[in-house]
Amino acid sequence: MAHAQSVQTHLDSTLMQALTRLLGPRLSTHPDTLQQHGHGESHHPPQPPAAVAFVQTEAELIQVAQWCHQFRTPMVAFGAGTSVEGQLQCVSGGLCIDFSQMNRILEVNNGDLNCVVEPGVTREQLNLHLRDQGLFFPVDPGANATLGGMVATNASGTTTVRYGGMKHNVLNLNGVLANGDTLVTGSAARKSSAGYNLTELLVGSEGTLALISRIQLKLYGIPEQVLAARVCFPSVQHAVTAVITLMQYGLAVARLELLDQGSLRAVNQYCGTDYPQQPTLFMEFHGSTALVAEQAATAQALCETNGGVSFVATTADDEKKRMWHARHNAYYAALAQVPNGRGWVTDVCVPISRLADCIDATQADLQQEGLSIPIVGHVGDGNFHLLFSIAPDDEPGLQQAQRINQRLIDRAHGMGGTCTGEHGIGLGKKTYLQQEKGATSVAVMAAIKQALDPLQLLNPGKIF
Repeated sequence: MAHAQSVQTHLDSTLMQALTRLLGPRLSTHPDTLQQHGHGESHHPPQPPAAVAFVQTEAELIQVAQWCHQFRTPMVAFGAGTSVEGQLQCVSGGLCIDFSQMNRILEVNNGDLNCVVEPGVTREQLNLHLRDQGLFFPVDPGANATLGGMVATNASGTTTVRYGGMKHNVLNLNGVLANGDTLVTGSAARKSSAGYNLTELLVGSEGTLALISRIQLKLYGIPEQVLAARVCFPSVQHAVTAVITLMQYGLAVARLELLDQGSLRAVNQYCGTDYPQQPTLFMEFHGSTALVAEQAATAQALCETNGGVSFVATTADDEKKRMWHARHNAYYAALAQVPNGRGWVTDVCVPISRLADCIDATQADLQQEGLSIPIVGHVGDGNFHLLFSIAPDDEPGLQQAQRINQRLIDRAHGMGGTCTGEHGIGLGKKTYLQQEKGATSVAVMAAIKQALDPLQLLNPGKIF
C-alpha cells in the first residue's frame, strides 16, 4: 500500500479559492478551529489539519471530495470528536470535513421501523425526535456521538447485549468515495443476498474507505416498562461469575454493566453520589410490566447465588437516570483523579466464558504494578475497559500504561478475544491488528483500501 504524503500544512491556493466560493465562512483556517479538529478524546498528541470545511449537504460533500482528489489533498471526517484511538488526528494535514451541520433527520418510517438521517445527527438528537412516535434507536456508547462517527467506528455500548452494535442496526449507507463518486450499500429491506455486504464493509472502516453522507437505521418500539437494577458483590470475580450465569440462563437483559470499586470511588467523588464502593453490576430490563418484574426477580436470585447483596430495582425515571448517569460519567470521573489528566483508555473483548479469568489476571497485573485503575465494562458481551488518566508530562506513566495494555491484549488474544471490542484501531492499535488478524488478512484489508482509495486520501495513516 502506498505511503501517505507529507503533512499538508497549507492547501493549494486554487483549491482554497474554490472551497471558499463554495462554503464561504464555513471554511475555516482559524488556529483554534484547526487545533480543535486535530484530536478526539485520545491521549495521542493533536495533529491539526490545514483547514476545516463545514459541509451542509451531500452535494457539497461530493464537490469537496472531487476537488480534494484533483489536488491530492487528504480528507479526515469529523463528527463530535469523541473517538479514543487517534482516528481524528490529521497525520498528513490536509482538509478536515466537519459533518456537524449535516444534521437533518430525513425520514422516519414507522411502519418499517427505520429512519434515514444525515451523518451529523447525534444519537440523543435522534431519540428526542423519535420519543413522541413511540420509537427509539438503541445503540448507546455513552458519549453523545454523531451517528456518522458511530458508523465509522462500529460503535456499541451499554445496550449491545440485547440490541447489538452499529453493524447490526445499519440497513443502508450512502457513501462518497475519495474521487467524489457515490455508492449505495444496501436498501430498506431487513435482509439481502445481493452481492457483497458493502454496508458492513463501511461500518467500522474509520473513514478510510468512504465519507458517509446518509444512513438508514433500524428502530425499535419504546418498551412498555423499563426496570433498572444494581447489585453489589464482594469481588469483581463474583460479579463476572454472576454475569456468566445470567447470560447462560438466557435472561433478556437489555443492559449489563460492571463498575469496579475504583470506578465507584471515582464516580462518587465526581458526581456527588454515595454508591457502595464495591464491584457493582448495573442492569436494565425492557418489556411488559409483568415480564420485567419476573426477569428482575430471576436476576436477583441468580446474583445472590453468586454472592450479590443489596439488590436495588426501580422503574422510577429519576432513579434510573441517576443510575445510568453514574455509568456514563465513569470515564470523566476517572480523568478527574489526576490533575489535568488525559484519558488513556483501552478495551478488549473476550468470549464470555473467559471474562472472569481475563479480568482476574488484569487486576493481578495492575496490583503488581502498584496501580488502582478503574475497570468498567459492557460485560454482558465480554467487553471491558481500563480507564487510565495520565498527566501530560508523565512519560513514565504513559510507558507503564502501554506495557499493561500490551499484556492485556496478549491476554485477550490468548483467550480467543480481540484487541478492541468497540474503540477501533485508529493510530493506537495498528500493531495489534497485525498481531490479531495475521499478515494475509491485513493484506486483504489493505487491498480493499487500495482499490477504493488508491491515492490514500481518506484518513491516511489509520488502521494499517
